[in-house]
Amino acid sequence: MSAQALRSAAVLDDPVEIRLAGREVLSLALLDARNHLLVRLALDESAPALRLALHAAWYQEHWIACHVQRGRGEACDPAGVRLAGLEPALADWLMSEGALGPPTPQAVRELLAQTLEVTLELLAGTPADDAALYFYRQSLLHEDRLCEALDVRRRAGPPPTRAQRDALWLPAQRWRMGAEAPARGWVPANERGQLEATLPEFEIDAQPVNWSQFVEFADDGGYDRAELWSAAGWAWAQALNRRAPLHVEQLRGAVVVQRGAKDGAGLQRAAPGQAAMHLSRHEAQAWCTWAGRRLATEPEWELAASTCGSRGFVWGDVFEWVAGSARLWPGAPPPAPGALDGLPVGTAAAHGVLRGGSFATRARWRHLKARRFAPADSDTMFCGFRSCAM
Repeated sequence: MSAQALRSAAVLDDPVEIRLAGREVLSLALLDARNHLLVRLALDESAPALRLALHAAWYQEHWIACHVQRGRGEACDPAGVRLAGLEPALADWLMSEGALGPPTPQAVRELLAQTLEVTLELLAGTPADDAALYFYRQSLLHEDRLCEALDVRRRAGPPPTRAQRDALWLPAQRWRMGAEAPARGWVPANERGQLEATLPEFEIDAQPVNWSQFVEFADDGGYDRAELWSAAGWAWAQALNRRAPLHVEQLRGAVVVQRGAKDGAGLQRAAPGQAAMHLSRHEAQAWCTWAGRRLATEPEWELAASTCGSRGFVWGDVFEWVAGSARLWPGAPPPAPGALDGLPVGTAAAHGVLRGGSFATRARWRHLKARRFAPADSDTMFCGFRSCAM
């Protein structure tokens, strides 16, 4: 690989540089994301997977090719007039109960190729300013998220196996959450605004809770003891008759999990040192109560992730539940058109926050400020948790 190619690859994987990406880098990144998507589609051509892939074509058409105000970026009118798209049936294809049903895999690939070609042509003639590039940056994030969703569908994995490390102690200090409006570049919606947090001293796990630690909770009757669960968590566990995390077939003796999809589906033994995953926040909180610990707060998690890498703090194996409900930081503007991470309208209190990233997250989105909002009972993502001392 040439020196120029190595530099380009490094920029595509850099979570800071990708937020500043101009036309050339965005063009390479959009091609890279589309190739990544096609590889995953080749592994799963089921109707739900085809619909997920079609959302990549829809997003680029809806917000770029057909959107006459795309150059205004966040200042556009999201309900403004749009041009006709390449495929009149696309909206119907995206509906699970659509009259036409999903198209063939070949038709999906052809539409993906056509929409990407149009997107790249428009990008080449786009002014090199943040407003004009806004929807191209959003489209890149959107497509990489679709790749994650396809990995979730086929139960990809596993995360790395890690040797157990001692918890870390951090002294009392202040930490600033969120991000100021940048002079240039782009910041996802739910990272905007700022909060100055004053933190007392605390102890935090160096890595997410692993399977060996979680099995102890289950062996001690964790799924049968109502006193360990919140009222909402106990109701959730009882309604689903939950006795183990999602996709776990066996906990006693060895952790056996489901991996793959369709012809590639099967059972695999999970190593004890792998981060426990497919856990709802209810399960994370129940484990913490059982262990006499608690979930980390967002400021604690971010401070440790930002300053303790040299001391053994590891993140990015699984998304990690933190304490508190979904919220925007003070001073955050309303989510912009096409944003992916807005505050859930009317249900924010029932949503939690996930920090970090997972083994399936592209390196370019493993940013220390990155946040996701998800319902507290969500366990389909590659999500786990770490704990703090009480």
